[in-house]
Amino acid sequence: MVRTLAILLLLLSVSGCPSENTYVPPDLLYLYKSYDVEKNPTAIQAADFNQDGFTDLITSNIAANSLSLLFGNGDGSFQAQVTVRVCREPRNLAIEDFNRDAHLDLAIACSGSDQVSILAGHGDGTFDVVAQYHVNRTPVSISTGDFNSDQLMDFVVALRNDKLQLFFGNGIGKFRLGPLYEYGDTPTSVVTADLNQDGHLDMAVSNGGPMSSAVSIWLGQGDGNFLMPTDYRTGKRPLSVSLSDFNNDGVLDLFVINGQMNTITVFLGNGDGTFQEGIDSGGDAGPNHGLAQDFNGDQIMDVAVVNIQSGSMSVLYGKGDGSFQYPPRQYETPYGPFAITSLTLAKGRGEQPGLAIANNAKNSVSIFLHHGLKSRENLAKTEEG
Repeated sequence: MVRTLAILLLLLSVSGCPSENTYVPPDLLYLYKSYDVEKNPTAIQAADFNQDGFTDLITSNIAANSLSLLFGNGDGSFQAQVTVRVCREPRNLAIEDFNRDAHLDLAIACSGSDQVSILAGHGDGTFDVVAQYHVNRTPVSISTGDFNSDQLMDFVVALRNDKLQLFFGNGIGKFRLGPLYEYGDTPTSVVTADLNQDGHLDMAVSNGGPMSSAVSIWLGQGDGNFLMPTDYRTGKRPLSVSLSDFNNDGVLDLFVINGQMNTITVFLGNGDGTFQEGIDSGGDAGPNHGLAQDFNGDQIMDVAVVNIQSGSMSVLYGKGDGSFQYPPRQYETPYGPFAITSLTLAKGRGEQPGLAIANNAKNSVSIFLHHGLKSRENLAKTEEG
């Protein structure tokens, strides 16, 4: 008897007792529906293109040389796709009112034809190509903003051959060539914001090449020019960078997806355009794109990441310091999830935002809706009772 008790105690000391504080991530989302788009969507964004008050979706379909428009019904459902034929291999897109007519326009990164194509929107969900600009070469990401302080919208395009090309707008949907910067190693994405709080737009660029694996911070001077960048090393092959405030200090932080390391990295901002050492977190295999959003209503940013290798979406719940709870909540989306965007339902419905995922291998868009915080609270009270 004594020997048996000793063996049992030894086994417990080796294996460890189950933790009473084991974290179980909340299950707040569900797959609602999926909708067909054309071949191999690589980007997805949400906006109201036909001005009916409902959120619509748009994908760039790299193998079909097209865009797919899904017009929303305001309840998370969408109408069948409307196809817009565009340039060769549209890789990414930016949405902006370039000509100041109160209708949304598009700038398309055409990676197969080394062009940026500008489409003017008419406010009814239709578009016309109004300009095309040659770039050298292989544009992969576009971001907009007023870089030269003339109150007109400009754009910057990241090129695969280690370059950033700026274009300055004239307010009627046309552009002139701006500075060309050559730096980094295989840029994969570019985003713009005022990172040092001086009133001028700056840029954050992810460099996915093996010689860099860094995020470059370009500080803008307000005249269309930028200082030489500062690099922040991240995991291998960063595929995208985005911005959010993860520690609620009113300062933008960097959120980086590392494709080869199966990790994400958060760099907390200092408010002067510099950033602290990166904080790494894990999700699932092959993270490709992500976004920040408060899913559980605790006023702390969480993230959703689509993982192309594992065919999943990981939702990681934030702790408020740039790190995340572990494990994440995993959702199956097994058709090559490639890009993700937030989806807001019709105003006045009082529902939490959902998500829309572009499935590259399935030629579809999957809609994930939120169960709702109120229903979750009621469920918890019922379980307690």
